[in-house]
Amino acid sequence: MNTPTILKKIIDTKAVEVAQRSANLPLNELKAQALDMDKDALRGFYRSMKAKVDAGLPAVIAEIKKASPSKGVLRENFIPQEIAESYEKAGAACLSVLTDRDYFQGHEDFLKAARKACSLPVIRKDFLVDPYQIYEARAINADCVLLIVSALSKMQLQDLEGIAHELGMDVLVEVHDGEELETALTMQTPLVGINNRNLHTFDLTLETTFGLLDKVPSDRLLVTESGILGPEDVAAMRERDVHAFLVGEAFMRADDPGEELAKLFF
Repeated sequence: MNTPTILKKIIDTKAVEVAQRSANLPLNELKAQALDMDKDALRGFYRSMKAKVDAGLPAVIAEIKKASPSKGVLRENFIPQEIAESYEKAGAACLSVLTDRDYFQGHEDFLKAARKACSLPVIRKDFLVDPYQIYEARAINADCVLLIVSALSKMQLQDLEGIAHELGMDVLVEVHDGEELETALTMQTPLVGINNRNLHTFDLTLETTFGLLDKVPSDRLLVTESGILGPEDVAAMRERDVHAFLVGEAFMRADDPGEELAKLFF
């Protein structure tokens, strides 16, 4: 796949990362760990999102992210469990935890610690390009995984989604344009994320969500991702019937991330 720029660089890194990790822990052993996880303990990521929206509330996926490739370190005082507790108290529907190390200074342990500290469902936010990473997500107790259309072929998307669903996890499929949305709608998952940040250039505009809105069928739960920085952004989305949000940076820069969440949404 000819994926350019920043995203291409990240995907190339992931291929090396998967090779290194599978040398340390072979796929069959990791798969056994994932299959051994208790499906009854899964927290229902989609269910939690839908319950908020059905109740007329904003469904916020609150992100735990130490750094980003475009902005560098976002939060020096980075304690995932404290951030998770703060988000839960403020009314978040779910958590998103960055596990990518090279570009976001994330770690699988951050996800484990955050999930343990609260009762919210958690998505593993990473660049998943190989079945190994899906089994890994379940082994670290993720309730959901992110699949990015611009990073994967249609066959890969369906394959990775199938494994995730087999393990009991939900899937958030992420798109950036109309063509990617068409591909996403061939998948089973009802969770469709529209990323307002172009992963090739890291440019950001809320017009990305506004322009694709009408193409998302009513049986899908649309999540707008990135660029929600103030109450006016939330209002603009909710006026257009978008009630699910993934927000990270606005919270990570605040002294109290949960307080910032409450201020922005409630």
